[in-house]
Formats: sequence, C-alpha cells, structure tokens
Amino acid sequence: MNVRPTNIALADERHLQIEWSDGQTRRYDFREIIDNCPCATCREKRGGEEDKQAASGDLLPVIKPEEAQPLKLASVEPVGSYAYNIFFNSGCRSGIYTFEHLRELGEEVTTG
Repeated sequence: MNVRPTNIALADERHLQIEWSDGQTRRYDFREIIDNCPCATCREKRGGEEDKQAASGDLLPVIKPEEAQPLKLASVEPVGSYAYNIFFNSGCRSGIYTFEHLRELGEEVTTG
C-alpha cells in the first residue's frame, strides 16, 4: 500500500482525523482505535475475554478504573515511515498501528 497520511489532527475531543495521500479523509473514534490495538497483549486479552464469556455464560461487564476516566488522546508518534504509535490516557502503550491497519478503521469523511 502506497497511501500515506498527509495530515493528522484531532477532529474533536473523541475523534482523530487523518487525511491520506489519495485525497481520502478518515475519522477515528478513540474507542475504536483502542479496541483494535494490534499489540500481542491486547490481542490476547480480547481473545481471553471472548473465551471467558463463552465458558461462563452471561458475565456482567467489568470496568477497570482507568477505563472509567474520560478517554483522552495523549500522543501520536511516528514509527519509521509505515506506522503510528497511538497513546491514550488509559490502556496500552505498545500498539503500532500500520498505515494499512488505520485505513481499515474509522469512517470516511465526505464533504458536500
């Protein structure tokens, strides 16, 4: 994939917006980014939670203290020329979101 971000900015207090080199603009909800963290720990945790629910039937959701705080973007740092490391005030700090992965997330912003 040769499409690259040309601009990245906060759209509002809960959304990140990325403009891409092919002219497309995508908007990303913070929760969607966190829920799709590609790091091994988060992937394992997501799989483990699904397994626990399937094994025990109806579980009540558990909210961790850091998840109860308003979600805020802490930083977006480039990783080489292929990805971003996106940090929030809660959760993982290890996810490397490739440009290809980011293009699969979010929703296209249309003007008009």
